[in-house]
Amino acid sequence: MFKDFDLRRRQPKGERHAAPAVPADTMDRESRHAAAPLVASPYREIDEALRARLDLKSRLHEELLGRLNLAVLDRVERSALKREISGLVNDTLAAEHNPMRADEAERLTEELIDEVLGLGPLEPLLADPSVADVLVNSFSNVYVERYGRLERVPVQFRDERHLMRIIDKIVTRIGRRVDESQPWVDARLEDGSRVNVIVRPCAIDGPTVSIRKFSRDPLTLDRLVEIGTLTPGSMQLLRGLVEARLNILISGGTGSGKTTMLNALSAFIDPTQRIVTIEDAAELQLKQDHVVRLETRPASLEGTAAVTQRDLVRNALRMRPDRIIVGEVRGTEAFDMLQAMNTGHDGSMTTIHANSARDALSRLEQMVVMMSGDIPMSAVRRQIASGLEIVLQLARLADGRRRIMSIAEITGMEGDVITMQDIFLYKQRGRSEAGEVIGEFVATGIRPKCAERLLAAGVNISSDAFMTGG
Repeated sequence: MFKDFDLRRRQPKGERHAAPAVPADTMDRESRHAAAPLVASPYREIDEALRARLDLKSRLHEELLGRLNLAVLDRVERSALKREISGLVNDTLAAEHNPMRADEAERLTEELIDEVLGLGPLEPLLADPSVADVLVNSFSNVYVERYGRLERVPVQFRDERHLMRIIDKIVTRIGRRVDESQPWVDARLEDGSRVNVIVRPCAIDGPTVSIRKFSRDPLTLDRLVEIGTLTPGSMQLLRGLVEARLNILISGGTGSGKTTMLNALSAFIDPTQRIVTIEDAAELQLKQDHVVRLETRPASLEGTAAVTQRDLVRNALRMRPDRIIVGEVRGTEAFDMLQAMNTGHDGSMTTIHANSARDALSRLEQMVVMMSGDIPMSAVRRQIASGLEIVLQLARLADGRRRIMSIAEITGMEGDVITMQDIFLYKQRGRSEAGEVIGEFVATGIRPKCAERLLAAGVNISSDAFMTGG
């Protein structure tokens, strides 16, 4: 596996510090928020001793690149690689008369393994279950989100070149690229975590990486009831809406939990149905067996061969789907999604960025008009009113927690206005001394117009579920 190498080679690369592991379930941030520390982790600038450690590790990494047979690396057991790297560390320390404690040498070995096999400084953050987002603002400035709050962490790359090498590892694995000619890209990690990268010249301070981590234990509606986000009645309604194949739009701001909610709702889809999912970067975690996953493709170096979400939605209509799930509508694909909802693909779902249910419908209108300005606005609104039936609004509150703000039903048209009614609402009561938002999710007392359709589909929901306090 190894070749001869020359210990005299010296070219710095990068390094990282392991983040403290917190044995917690990232999908239950709301339930653990009250007990979570609200003070950001202390951060110290890198001193000379740490700089020396960075240099040592970068030298060792260069030695490894010259010594390893990269062609067979993916077939080598981690234990065998660890033995070889540990030997290299010990030999180098002895040659440089640089004594190091056993635990420090062990840690250095693990860091080198992360550099060779993984994503270097990002690995401990990705392994930490308390971390929901990893935000690399530059090679020396890294933040994470824990329990809905951002904090800076003592993790850094050796330099910008080191960070770009890690970025290249991420994007090339899925056949994408990022450079000056294409300075941003959406990608995903092997575990499904969503990644956005933007580099110079658009990123003025250097490469920036934003990672939304994959949830190994997806949140369920039952869990939302346990932690008080949903009432039993609202959970019963959401389950019925999915089983009865109503078309649902999930709306919310960035980081409000739209994809998480889409995954939770998808658990109630009949496993015998054929589902086609369409995403920019695949991250949905559907549990059914009969799922076809489609993903967009950026343009080639010549600016051709791009595959857009609209292309995939139109192709999905020829794939005999029972349901179409679009990860997020952002443009002209909204028109084709509405067409699908109006032409026999009941039970389809998608998400959209908007601050309220009404704003979500306005954004849909704008997306359809983007396709062609010749379509009368009244016709667009009729398409929306007949295609969509439920708008589920989510939000991230001031204390960092994510909440369902409303479950609204589209009831039809009055003139040129789409009419809606709230079935459930989150009512905010104030803030606690600790800064937490106080409120509750309650029924408005309105019985949904779709109740008869639910009953016809065999979904029996008690009238008490729609009463205030239900």
